[in-house]
Amino acid sequence: MAAFTNTTIIADVADPLGFIGEGVDAGYTIATMGDLCGTYIEGFLCDLMKYDIVTNWASLDAIKKLIFSEYACRMIAIDAIKFNMGGYNSRIEAEDLINVNWARCQEILEYLQKQDINDYLMK
Repeated sequence: MAAFTNTTIIADVADPLGFIGEGVDAGYTIATMGDLCGTYIEGFLCDLMKYDIVTNWASLDAIKKLIFSEYACRMIAIDAIKFNMGGYNSRIEAEDLINVNWARCQEILEYLQKQDINDYLMK
């Protein structure tokens, strides 16, 4: 998991920039926002699973990796779309894509929350 150097305990002044949107400084790109958001998503998944899936990534079953990766990629996509909707034909198209990704993320969360974490990760 990428580390960010914060000068405060909760969030450095620069950390939330990825959540602000297109009005953010031009030097802040979707790629860096994806890295930032990805780090937070990894932390969320580790906490949800009560297991450091990032540090122990190599030991996980390939199918479980796919589930975690899909969730992270979809959440990063949601943040990236929110960051800049300019590349879409309309705001409705962008919002539809956000909604599709969000719905799938909710399905994945429901599935993960139903699992016995120890059994699930160690199979």
